[in-house]
Amino acid sequence: MKPKVGFYWMGTCGGCEESVVDLAERILDVVAAVDIIFWPVAMDFKLEDVEAMADGSIAVAIINGSVKTSHDEYVAKMLRKKAGLVIAYGSCAHLGGIPGLANFHSIDAIFDRVYKEVPTVYNDKGIVPQLRTEIDGMILELPTINNTVQKLDDIVSVDYYIPGCAPNPDLLMAGIQAILSGNLPPVGSVLSPNRNMCDSCPKERKEEKIMVKEFKRYYEIIPDEDQCLLEQGLMCLGPVTRIGCGELCMKANMPCRGCYGPTDQIEDMGTKYASALATIWYETNEEDIDRIVRSIPNFASIAYMFSLPASIMKRKRIKSEVDFK
Repeated sequence: MKPKVGFYWMGTCGGCEESVVDLAERILDVVAAVDIIFWPVAMDFKLEDVEAMADGSIAVAIINGSVKTSHDEYVAKMLRKKAGLVIAYGSCAHLGGIPGLANFHSIDAIFDRVYKEVPTVYNDKGIVPQLRTEIDGMILELPTINNTVQKLDDIVSVDYYIPGCAPNPDLLMAGIQAILSGNLPPVGSVLSPNRNMCDSCPKERKEEKIMVKEFKRYYEIIPDEDQCLLEQGLMCLGPVTRIGCGELCMKANMPCRGCYGPTDQIEDMGTKYASALATIWYETNEEDIDRIVRSIPNFASIAYMFSLPASIMKRKRIKSEVDFK
């Protein structure tokens, strides 16, 4: 019998599912080698079908997306019981991802912004989603939305990580081949090379040492296509991000956003990046350094764009909150 494989999508945009489709004709090799028994976004499988399966009967569960709701938690824990191996697939499962930026706010503030304050929203009654709604005798129940976005391994044990937003299909194919062959690295490994992006970036430094006088937003300049973007004053996270994407952003003349996460030597992307920036100020007096720092557009959201739930602080403390979950 072919090994059983399940795919599941939690709190994310759907790009990880697209990356599976981006295997193109190679997906036929995957289908030939494994039995896909759960993939709600692409095939008509029901949750109760997987619930009825014996624990440990699925070889691999490939789960993408951050954990935001009670339903996310339930399915993650259920698949952990059913699967021999669990792979956190993509930035959101690996690090918390862009949805993790919600951890800078309380859930009440997010609901107020989304459903009441956004200029394009017309909601004069101030209605927000309710956990339980009864209409014409019919009851609709929604999952609880947690106040804190979490990465997958905050909820269940994870065997391997495939990073990226979205992951390079080559990494997925290599991961599947490694699983099928049994030639796997140590449990807990990130299945992407453990080197930082600057090692493989196609752009070059014009100076021996980077010295920045001010930082700029992307729309303020047209960067030199051949020169290091950080050297040009753009917030590029290449120094703290592992390779594996194929340097796609830099090849499009855009800074690295950090979606592949840190190398194994880095505990916290944001603090490591702050340390790196502190070494490249052009000025040395306090007043000019303060000016350079103030030119950085929203440092926390850039440095932790994909990794806030995986950081040492995990979220912003909201004074009125007691239970942060």
